[in-house]
Amino acid sequence: MDFWIIKILMQKTGGRMEKVLNTVLEEQGDFNMPSVRMKMIKSYDEFFDAAENGLLKNSCLLFAVEIPQDGINIESYRILKYLQGCDKDILSGSAGSVIVDGQSDLYTKDIGRRFIFAANSRGCTFPGKPLVEATVSLSNFKVLADLWNMDLREAYVKSCGLLIEKLLNFKFIKYDNPHILVIHASNKGVSNSLKLWEMVEDNLSGKAQIEEISIRNGQVWDCRGCKYEDCFHFGEKGDCFYGGVMVEKVYPAIIKCDLLVLICPNYNDSVSANIMAFINRLTSVFRANDFSSKCVYAVVVSGYSGSDIVVQQIIGAINVNKNFILPSRFALIETANSPGEIDGIDGIKERAKDMAERIISYGRGI
Repeated sequence: MDFWIIKILMQKTGGRMEKVLNTVLEEQGDFNMPSVRMKMIKSYDEFFDAAENGLLKNSCLLFAVEIPQDGINIESYRILKYLQGCDKDILSGSAGSVIVDGQSDLYTKDIGRRFIFAANSRGCTFPGKPLVEATVSLSNFKVLADLWNMDLREAYVKSCGLLIEKLLNFKFIKYDNPHILVIHASNKGVSNSLKLWEMVEDNLSGKAQIEEISIRNGQVWDCRGCKYEDCFHFGEKGDCFYGGVMVEKVYPAIIKCDLLVLICPNYNDSVSANIMAFINRLTSVFRANDFSSKCVYAVVVSGYSGSDIVVQQIIGAINVNKNFILPSRFALIETANSPGEIDGIDGIKERAKDMAERIISYGRGI
């Protein structure tokens, strides 16, 4: 198996990320996987050549990105430009993770999510929690450092080692007749987002068990921010302080499902308030359950523009934070405004069919 480390550094040697990666690789050696062939990419030109020659397919990919105080690493943007502008699945069959090391307290998560979205759009799958970010002070490692009884830099090194180990051990899961949970807060009959999902669903008939839950009309109270101990206590019992439909229907369905599909119309460049409340309320059940073998898919429809912002919001909330797998090309993205407009978009049924095929074919790494 090829393990590509794509190092996009601010200086050739001697930077913090270079030192941390060297420490991790020296301490962990072959990660108990002697069959792994580690290869380095150190520039956009090397990345372009490897991708165009099909070398980055069916591999493990670690994007290691350093960013300056202003957040702009030109070489990283050259790679992003290529990934976002390419129309080929140059990373199909591969699994990826990202490390971002920043020289300020800003931009690390933003660039991390952008790399995940861009690489995912080119066929790369990401395990749950695929991002390690280091701010200039490393203060974002304080909780882990206290938990592991070590200093901030040691927590950074350990986090990178665990990330690489998870990436190298990641396996695609083949679901037979998967249980799909669909969450939406849309109005049937007028919602372009729901109409688009129904096109996808038509191609899943007999191939999956589909459960749909609507969280419209104030059925989901937003998270009140309980203390960690209280939230964990409720979560162990499959409960939450606020109870309601989340506890009665959503929590059992989340635990049972193999695949989660979020139907997300764009509201002010964000998921809707009900979907956001759903995401926030997942924290209780997440703390007491392992979601690392579950996948998330999304149907995102914007009336004008901004779907990329919504998609990255889902990546950050469900993949980076809640540990769901992000399968290759996980989002079906369209633009439609007036009710029913989605039906008249050229090629829409073909793209819906392709989305259904991606869902059913996940275990083959497509």
